[in-house]
Amino acid sequence: MALPTPLSTPADTSPPARPGPSTRDSSVDAARAVLLIVVVLLHAIMVGVGRDAAGAPVLENAMEHWAGFPVLTWFAQVMPLFFIFGGFAGFTQWTRDRARGTSAGDYVAARVRRLLVPAGGALTAVAVFLSILVVTGVPAEVVAVAGYRIGQPLWFLAVYLGASALVPVLVRAHERAPWTTIGLLALAAVTVDVVRSATGVTAIGALNLAFVWLLLQQLGFALAEGRFDRLRARYLLGALGAALAALAVSMLTGFSPVNLLAALNPPMSSLVLLGIAQLALFQLLRPALRRHANGRAQPAIGWINARAMTIYSWHMLVVVALAGALLLVPGELAEPLSAAWWESRPLWLALVVLTVGTVVGVVGGAEARRVRSRAAQRFVPVPVAVLVALTAVLLALLAGSHPAAWVVAAALIPVALASAGHSSKRSTADEAPHLSRYAEPGHNIRTEISRPVLSFRSAY
Repeated sequence: MALPTPLSTPADTSPPARPGPSTRDSSVDAARAVLLIVVVLLHAIMVGVGRDAAGAPVLENAMEHWAGFPVLTWFAQVMPLFFIFGGFAGFTQWTRDRARGTSAGDYVAARVRRLLVPAGGALTAVAVFLSILVVTGVPAEVVAVAGYRIGQPLWFLAVYLGASALVPVLVRAHERAPWTTIGLLALAAVTVDVVRSATGVTAIGALNLAFVWLLLQQLGFALAEGRFDRLRARYLLGALGAALAALAVSMLTGFSPVNLLAALNPPMSSLVLLGIAQLALFQLLRPALRRHANGRAQPAIGWINARAMTIYSWHMLVVVALAGALLLVPGELAEPLSAAWWESRPLWLALVVLTVGTVVGVVGGAEARRVRSRAAQRFVPVPVAVLVALTAVLLALLAGSHPAAWVVAAALIPVALASAGHSSKRSTADEAPHLSRYAEPGHNIRTEISRPVLSFRSAY
């Protein structure tokens, strides 16, 4: 997608924020923690490890052969809500930074740093991991599959980088004409799907990498403003039912696949319907989420949110490494989807969660220190950092079956981070998000935008 240079907007020329209450709202944090757990468990359950007739190791997506998987995706496809929450966090941080006098360029540079530090560490670890497999004589086919599987979730990072870079521009459009902006993006997303379906040219659907995800991000802007807080439960239930009904019709007519993970490649407008349904359900459950988030679950929710990108960046490497370790265990491996395989899934999922938590706990502290540390002064335009970062991520995503691609991608991350160094004025979004109450995505900011504060930090 196009990445125009964001304009630097002084705070005194920005549209005033809507008045409203200023209270700490942890419901977004709670929901996002649940979504991250769903993603990790989904990717873990998809792993199938075994040996072929010749005794060679096999690493495959076991769910591709399970008839019940399409139905599971109705509950496990959580990316639409992820992007809505991303819009919530982006709107929150940018409007605060803008009121402080931070330029759009400094905001985007800070976001790039915040996203790339954990991603860069994971890319480097994958490059080392795959190189070790090659040196130790693991069959090239297995190495290729491992690299491909680890790289698959990186599409999210690539799109999220682009969407974050456009936050200053799209927030301005939202403030001027919120529903017109949402309507135009929706029209564009549906048009792309119609043209793709009519022509049979799948490549046309790639345009929805912009329209679908940016539309969901715009809904996150509206969520951050509190627009949906005014809706009564019956209206939210109506929106939930209407979105699900429209989604069902699109599936029955063949316009969208029953497997909602298949709707990711390329992204389809049916994901927007799912996102609306998820947003309505979130609003209905928000009071309950808030109660749990402020209760005994608070430490766990805070820990997960403070390391959200670290969890996402590292979990597939952990899953694939554990799957490979199973091949070293003496004895026969259970055939994927067999009764014995299903019986072993609870233990497998528990092992994945424990190992991911341990790895994230180890690397998270180092990443937080890197995000807080002051980078070198920036001498290149911000779009250069974004484009270099996108190049690195896309290289691993599209050529991940080749270990050399991971090595090059890992080498590009420091270049992107250097390009996203600070300007002469210290960025207001420069520290780890979990160290500041202002940066947490669950914080309602509708009246505090104009209140002077001592410091601002990056939100993810």
